Amino acid sequence: MVGPDPRAVVVTARDEVLARVRAARAGSALVEPERRYLQDGAHAPGSAAALDLLEDRLVDYQAAVRRSDTAGLRHAVAEALAAAGVADGRVLLPPDLPSAWAPDGRPDDGSLPAYELDRFAAVVTGSRVACAETGTIVLDAAADQGRRAITLVPDVHVCVVRADQVVHSVPEMLARLDPTRPITFISGPSATSDIELDRVEGVHGPRTLSVVLVTG
Repeated sequence: MVGPDPRAVVVTARDEVLARVRAARAGSALVEPERRYLQDGAHAPGSAAALDLLEDRLVDYQAAVRRSDTAGLRHAVAEALAAAGVADGRVLLPPDLPSAWAPDGRPDDGSLPAYELDRFAAVVTGSRVACAETGTIVLDAAADQGRRAITLVPDVHVCVVRADQVVHSVPEMLARLDPTRPITFISGPSATSDIELDRVEGVHGPRTLSVVLVTG
């Protein structure tokens, strides 16, 4: 019995399809697509419309939202913690949260492992930017936000967002980020659903997200 010729070239279906594509494109020039991407949103950064839209999206995601001016920020943070049932001082803080509104708590020095972070009831942080269109808050591990672990392990996250950090669209949000930094996108409390759409919160991060919008 004579076996197959080892010198024979095997043509697969993939090879045949690609050969037909090359033949169809032979002699044709590539056309550069028109790039007219939106760079700016419909609402100006920090505008009342942008803040209202962000609040609407956050509430829809089951986050708690309260507004405050700078003078009342410490009180607003305390209210957010109390509303989430955190009243015993078990609060974790980034290393450089502004003292003017930081609650009583322990500044994180980076030494606590995850199992010890889990002993804290809440974390209070600042933020880098927020996108009103998607209801997304972004952290980038700056000194007023801390390392990613402290915002994922405690059950309650109180996040302070200034009006000038709120933009309307995703391109505006991305333009304010440094891609070399550790970035966390937050759209409401951590939640997931199974195949029967039973919602379970707190699986991948805080069960409760409370946002304080600083409007003046």
